[in-house]
Amino acid sequence: MILGGFDIVVIALVVFVILVLFAGIKTVPQGYRYTIERFGRYTRTLEPGLNIITPFIERIGARMNVMEQVLDVPTQEVITRDNASVAADAVAFYQVLNAAQAAYQVSNLENAVLNLTMTNIRSVMGSMDLDELLSNRDAINDRLLRVVDDAVQPWGIKVTRIEIKDIRPPTDLVDAMARQMKAEREKRAQILEAEGSRNAQILRAEGAKQSAILEAEGQREAAFREAEARERLAEAEAKATKMVSEAIAAGDVQAINYFVAQKYTEALSAIGTAGNSKIVLMPMEASSIIGSLSGIGAIAKEVFGDGNSPPSPPRPRQVPPRTTPPVNPFNQAPER
Repeated sequence: MILGGFDIVVIALVVFVILVLFAGIKTVPQGYRYTIERFGRYTRTLEPGLNIITPFIERIGARMNVMEQVLDVPTQEVITRDNASVAADAVAFYQVLNAAQAAYQVSNLENAVLNLTMTNIRSVMGSMDLDELLSNRDAINDRLLRVVDDAVQPWGIKVTRIEIKDIRPPTDLVDAMARQMKAEREKRAQILEAEGSRNAQILRAEGAKQSAILEAEGQREAAFREAEARERLAEAEAKATKMVSEAIAAGDVQAINYFVAQKYTEALSAIGTAGNSKIVLMPMEASSIIGSLSGIGAIAKEVFGDGNSPPSPPRPRQVPPRTTPPVNPFNQAPER
């Protein structure tokens, strides 16, 4: 088939339209920003999605990644304020906030942020002593973040975080620090041991004091109760004696029997419970005394009566007649 001139023009027109559409329609992925230049001059920034530019007049200048980027800072030597040499490395996080500034304010953005971070690490860590450097890592991170973030603001980026990964002092310095740490820990251990011993002694003394106080209070309470018991016993005994006396005065013979029997029983109990005697010897008069209880009762009944009849008068004491001793004729003096 032979194409005519009209057909060729139509095909050329279709191809031109396709080229125009291809050059004028731009798709920007999420997380990126495209800068548009017109005759080499920045005009605007394309947002994620479908965008249309002027074909053959405008073109894409820079494709900027606006997602947060991670920058690994290599290890570098740092001289501290007290002339200690340490090796330190870090990691930095930054994000492009203004694609046009990041694209046109600085060349090789990543390298610029890296060198700026390394320079400030040496500056910040070099202004600190070694002990301060090793113990204040959070302060170093905060100070680095503040300094670097202020420096990169004209570039349209934001440094979100800088973390010091490792700080390595020299080997001899590490050994000295280990010895110092060991000595400090031994010192703290001895102090803690001494404090523990002191507290233990204090607690033992307080326990002994409380024990002595409680024992003394117990003895005092026991003595008080014992005295009270003796007082009650004496009162009871006095009351019983009074009752027996009144009964005896009233002529009750059984009261006398009870009184004598009680005293005799108490005496026998005392003899039997003596600690220094294994064998109890009854007195010879014991059986007679027991037997005499009835006699005593009879005598008392005779003296005081049986309670119903009046007591009989006491018998007169019979005095045995006095005999004249025999005279020894040999003891008589001769008559002169």
